Amino acid sequence: MAQFGIIGHKGRMGQAIAAAIEEAGHEFRVGVDLGGDPTPLLDQCDVVVDFSSPEALETNLKAAQAAGIPIIIGTTGLEEEHFVALAEAAETIPVLQTGNTSLGVTLLAHLVKEAAAKLGPDWDIEVLEMHHRMKVDAPSGTAKLLGEAAAEARGVNLSDAMDSGRHGQTGARTEGDIGFATLRGGTVAGDHSVIFAGNEERITLSHSAENRMIFARGAVRGAEWLIGREAGRYSMNDVLGLA
Repeated sequence: MAQFGIIGHKGRMGQAIAAAIEEAGHEFRVGVDLGGDPTPLLDQCDVVVDFSSPEALETNLKAAQAAGIPIIIGTTGLEEEHFVALAEAAETIPVLQTGNTSLGVTLLAHLVKEAAAKLGPDWDIEVLEMHHRMKVDAPSGTAKLLGEAAAEARGVNLSDAMDSGRHGQTGARTEGDIGFATLRGGTVAGDHSVIFAGNEERITLSHSAENRMIFARGAVRGAEWLIGREAGRYSMNDVLGLA
């Protein structure tokens, strides 16, 4: 039995993670929410799961470092400065950061990378995602994760190939672009598709989340795997043993 801390425990994901911790036979020991300081609390934990906000990331990383425990981060909407902070923290503790903790999405990203590597540049890549009306960032962290998998396979930076702002007279599609389309509405937990469009044929790889518990269970699975690891940066691919 492991002792878990949750940062952002009052949110919908935090509550789902607490349920998944209990379901897996572990103990939810410490919860910290908006404005709370996790530093004096995390020494009671074996691992901490952070689904709070980008603004709190640096504080949360420092708290995990002070306690000497692993941290798994599922917060989306991260910018370049956040990834710098993640790299610095990973010098002293195990850090697992991902845009999606679902085991199914992790495998989907692996398949997207394989397909992008095998298919030629004349196959256009489009990422389509839909989430509930309350989601505040777009494209989703998962959509970016899938786009990054395709970009890596093609040997390009996603920031250079990403096209997510089509409107009006855009002209013909630029060869090599990775397109993104974002839908918002209802209570959709998360739908993602990656479309490979070739000449007179298409391949679509998709994943549908029916309940946010899949993310919570994946986060607990990742946290279990992270306990006892050496300091460093890890991903859900490591958890599933994917290359």
